[in-house]
Amino acid sequence: MRDFEYEAPTSLADAVGLLAKSNGNARPLAGGTDLIDHVRTGRLSTDLIVDLKKIPELMALEENDAGLRLGAAVPCYQIYNHPGILENYTAIADSSNIIGGMQIQNRASVGGNLANAGAAADSTPALIALDAIVVIQGPSGTREVPVDQFCTGPGKNILEPGEIIVELKFPPRPAHSGSHYRRFIPRNEMDIAVVGVGAAVVLDESGENFVSARIGLGAVAAKPFYAQEASELLTGQPVSDETIKKAGEAARSVIHPITDMRGTEEFRLHVTGVLTERVLKKAVERARG
Repeated sequence: MRDFEYEAPTSLADAVGLLAKSNGNARPLAGGTDLIDHVRTGRLSTDLIVDLKKIPELMALEENDAGLRLGAAVPCYQIYNHPGILENYTAIADSSNIIGGMQIQNRASVGGNLANAGAAADSTPALIALDAIVVIQGPSGTREVPVDQFCTGPGKNILEPGEIIVELKFPPRPAHSGSHYRRFIPRNEMDIAVVGVGAAVVLDESGENFVSARIGLGAVAAKPFYAQEASELLTGQPVSDETIKKAGEAARSVIHPITDMRGTEEFRLHVTGVLTERVLKKAVERARG
């Protein structure tokens, strides 16, 4: 590994200042489980690593009537052990629980996973399903962006030089709502998704009709994305196998999968439909309590 400088600021202003004056040669570290490996193998080079875990705003984790605030550097194990997330934002717990193994989850963060902008990232479809807002701080101030607009391509996102993700904000979950994330992988654990699906649904009081739904898809296009047509197809429809099957077919129709060592284009097309149906059914089960 090549030499680099290391800083661990304790304020957001100091972190932004360090990144801004580096002329793009600094890298922020939220968990470091990907970053350090990439630097070690030469995939990335940097003159300065700025550790963000000592900044209070990036370690915030609050769930109340106003919704959920999830700091960008909060480690995964804290997320999937949080009672409020387990009750109201379950898809995030699902995804956080399968990012790497236990050792990785003690460091890795959802903010870092999102910033990597991997097409097969596990957390991003869940964030899309739960309608997260990305709060970004940089030299020009603060801005907020819907999470489905954050990734722009494989390994690319909208962050400008000197900007970092501070936190993710989620709206409060309505009554009779549920969410789920699931992926298909060749191995039992610690692998990259062949297909990843996150879904959040809201049912009416009877639990027999969809009020709304959001479906996020991963590993089936150049970036994770919101499957708008498949989501809107469920609005006002009865909860039935037929309705859910139509949503799965609609999800299949909007993906652009590739063939690689983990699966063929045809296989990903098939799995997307199947997985979308299964994830929706689990989200409905959770919404019904």
